[in-house]
Amino acid sequence: HEVSLLEKNGSTGGRCRSFMHEGFTFDMGPSWYWMPDVFERYFNLFGKSANDYYSLKRLDPSYRVFFDHGVRMDVPANLEGIYALFEEHEKGSSSKLKKFLASAGYKYNKSMKELVFKPGRSWVEFMQWSVISSVFKIHLFSPIAREIRKNFKTPHLQQLLEFPVLFLGARPENTPALYSLMNYADMVLGTWYPLGGMCKITEAMTKLACEKGVTVELNCAIQSFTIDRAKIESIHSETRTFISDGVIAAADYHHVEKTLLNGKANYTDAYWDTRKLAPSCLIFYVGVSKRIKNLLHHNLFFDADFNRHAAAIYDKPEWPEHPLFYVCTPSVTDPAVAPPGCENLFILIPVSTAIDESDEIKERYFNLVIDRIEKQTGEHFKADILFKKSFAKKEFISAYNAYKGNAYGLANTLRQTAVLKPKIYNKKIHNLFYAGQLTVPGPGVPPALISGEIAASQLMNY
Repeated sequence: HEVSLLEKNGSTGGRCRSFMHEGFTFDMGPSWYWMPDVFERYFNLFGKSANDYYSLKRLDPSYRVFFDHGVRMDVPANLEGIYALFEEHEKGSSSKLKKFLASAGYKYNKSMKELVFKPGRSWVEFMQWSVISSVFKIHLFSPIAREIRKNFKTPHLQQLLEFPVLFLGARPENTPALYSLMNYADMVLGTWYPLGGMCKITEAMTKLACEKGVTVELNCAIQSFTIDRAKIESIHSETRTFISDGVIAAADYHHVEKTLLNGKANYTDAYWDTRKLAPSCLIFYVGVSKRIKNLLHHNLFFDADFNRHAAAIYDKPEWPEHPLFYVCTPSVTDPAVAPPGCENLFILIPVSTAIDESDEIKERYFNLVIDRIEKQTGEHFKADILFKKSFAKKEFISAYNAYKGNAYGLANTLRQTAVLKPKIYNKKIHNLFYAGQLTVPGPGVPPALISGEIAASQLMNY
């Protein structure tokens, strides 16, 4: 097939892009490399391997969690170390963790084999005995919070096991226990890092695409489609027209529906208003003129009340008084992303899509998180900050046309899973398909990548 990639921004990758400033290289969006098998599958489809394009390093420890009262927890890269960590904090918990991860591994393998790569057109796709017979074994109708808390009583261990579902955009009590598969991805498959940054992934995919003859058009925001007889005939940017036999829209699903389809959208405004969105984020990119001790590559600051922060996102939207937050320090692993002797920080605070930021609010939260990092690490570096830049709801909207400024897409609740997600195909336009975080299989880099494979298969077979 002749393929053209029409990209709104100045580089490929959507949210997975980067920028440079005086020797610092900042990944702007995704920073966790989980589920390496999904990336490898992608390159294998073209007779390649991820190693042909970038070098992966497994992080050990995988990440550090800062709790209250000065408690720290480093999560080892090997299972025996993880079992010992659990046993240290709760006697008898290591044997329970082995059973929990065995169940999570079953869910992961079952999902990857029979659930995740489905287009979600109809429940008929799942009407196989191997799927039906496993419904209760994969705990589709039970919340993951219940599954975790019936096995583990120590709050710190509960939080450690619940944190991966935060990437899915909902509270643990509203997320199906099926998604303990994320714990398998975390603790068994491991946390990795592509040397040079997450931007190396999109650079690799772009290089592979060009090797296969794809034409890449940057700074090419699409303004409209010409639709005739339930088919898109041509695609229009401000300056060019592209003739097409088929379209995959990997831009924001809601944006495509409401601005490009001239009344041929799948869903109404009322439908979108009832969707449960994952959070937006307030992100800071920070360059520091010294190295900072006691930070690992990935750091979770759980030294505040999770329930209060969650309530500020999902129940009564407001700016959280004492937010939990995440700090990525890639320069700990990869000195090339910062000048010699310097540190590169990516700081992320999950916030509701229903609130707006101002310069005053951003400055307040910047100082808040820096003070907390200094307190937890014992390192003072505020006076050594060379550079800082923020990215929040307004930027998610302007850069990615993100619906309500969301960062992760729809929350993976039971009512927004599989067939109940926005359809991967347009019901009124036969040659239009969707990819990305707002359709199947869901939010996150690996699921978004999988959605592209599904959409491509659907287009080629329509």
